[in-house]
Amino acid sequence: MMKVSRKDERPIWMQLLDQAIHNIKSGIWPPGELLIPSRELAHLIGVSRSTIQIVYEELLSRGYTVTSRRGGTRVSEWNQVTGSTKELITYGPIPPSLPLLNTAVDQLHDWFRGKEHREVDIDFSPHEPYLDDQFQKHWRQSFLHASAAMDLSSWAYGNPYGFTPLREEIQRYLSLERGIHIQTNQILLTSGAQHSIDLIAQSLLSDGDTISVEDPGFPASWMAMKYRGMNVVPVPVDEYGLVVEHIHPQSKLTFVTPSHQCAVGVVMSEPRRQQLLHKAVQEQSWIIEDDYDSEFRYRGEPLSTLISQEPNNTLYLMSFSKMIAPGIRISAVVGPVEAIAQLARVQELTYRHLPIMDQLTLTHFIKNGHFMRHMRRVRNVYRRRHEAMTKAIMASGLGGRFKLSGVETGLHMLLEAEESYDEETVTQSALQKGIRVYPLGPYCLESKRKGWVLGFAKVDEASIEQGIHRLAELIL
Repeated sequence: MMKVSRKDERPIWMQLLDQAIHNIKSGIWPPGELLIPSRELAHLIGVSRSTIQIVYEELLSRGYTVTSRRGGTRVSEWNQVTGSTKELITYGPIPPSLPLLNTAVDQLHDWFRGKEHREVDIDFSPHEPYLDDQFQKHWRQSFLHASAAMDLSSWAYGNPYGFTPLREEIQRYLSLERGIHIQTNQILLTSGAQHSIDLIAQSLLSDGDTISVEDPGFPASWMAMKYRGMNVVPVPVDEYGLVVEHIHPQSKLTFVTPSHQCAVGVVMSEPRRQQLLHKAVQEQSWIIEDDYDSEFRYRGEPLSTLISQEPNNTLYLMSFSKMIAPGIRISAVVGPVEAIAQLARVQELTYRHLPIMDQLTLTHFIKNGHFMRHMRRVRNVYRRRHEAMTKAIMASGLGGRFKLSGVETGLHMLLEAEESYDEETVTQSALQKGIRVYPLGPYCLESKRKGWVLGFAKVDEASIEQGIHRLAELIL
């Protein structure tokens, strides 16, 4: 007999429902068993009839009972279906083996040094920008303003291209700062470079297409493309950038970082740029131009973009990860109208759109001048740290022993060794001394080049000098 516990905080009907389900599942009430009429059961338990009716309705809706006008309420035959499998199967479906995914994620962790959780004194990370309390204060202000100003319509499904006012702000920024003159329907917002690359693979390429990537280069680019079934072909990089002559003849797309090569740090020369653009037009192939940190240039004028010279074949990637913070997770793909429309259709099908609050906050952050003030402030910080890094490398003797490159632009530089050099041993030795450096190996597909990619954005000048001299003591 079911009973009510006055110590139980749950509603009475829920207590009785759980007991009834237990009775059915355990066989106390076997299939076909006629349940006691609701009026009679209510009298036996000492509750209202409406409470028992709620319990019976729940049992019926969940399929534990069946009812008829003349036959009353009976226990259904549900356990005859589930009983046999319960004894045979004790586990759920096993996820398929995905060796390509596991390999890619392991490589990504290796690139980020994500497997090393050891605390260090000095971390020359090339992945993260400088952040301070002033940024956080202004971002919080923008967030609160965006929250207060938004109306109910903002919570509806959004535009797969992204929030229009934010794309308008990006359009103005690209026109003024990068010389890229486009319309808002040529901008698609994404949640990062990897998301952008993945969308491009789904939208503009077919399974098995050949794509060419820099080697050394941006690991996430070829990992995403390989996972989407592309034939990834490495192309060597020299002191002038990507060696265009080595691009695969059947390549449908070439991924480049011309303003500051992702690993080596060199700037792609103008003859190479023209050669690459001519090849793309002639062979009707795509170029992905990843302009991830070109805003931070220390020598000469800002470099022109490939998309401003050849807009019909170039897909331009910009990201706020390096300009502001990786946690914002807002980037953009810029390209021809038809190509961006295709990306938007895939976006609508697979991701729908980006979170609206992040877009509203960033829009306010840019529109109210916080973004440009932040950029001016961090440029000054980076200029000082860039100078401290180059001076420390030369003063420590590392500049005489190794080749220093990538010093014109960006937030990292390369200290390159001979191909026979054991970069990993030095990396581990430095880690034991409290210094984290980033070997060139994880940036390479087939290249045998060795060295360390050293970032300076998150390291102050005193720590840069100390870290470089401690590194020199280890390897000189």
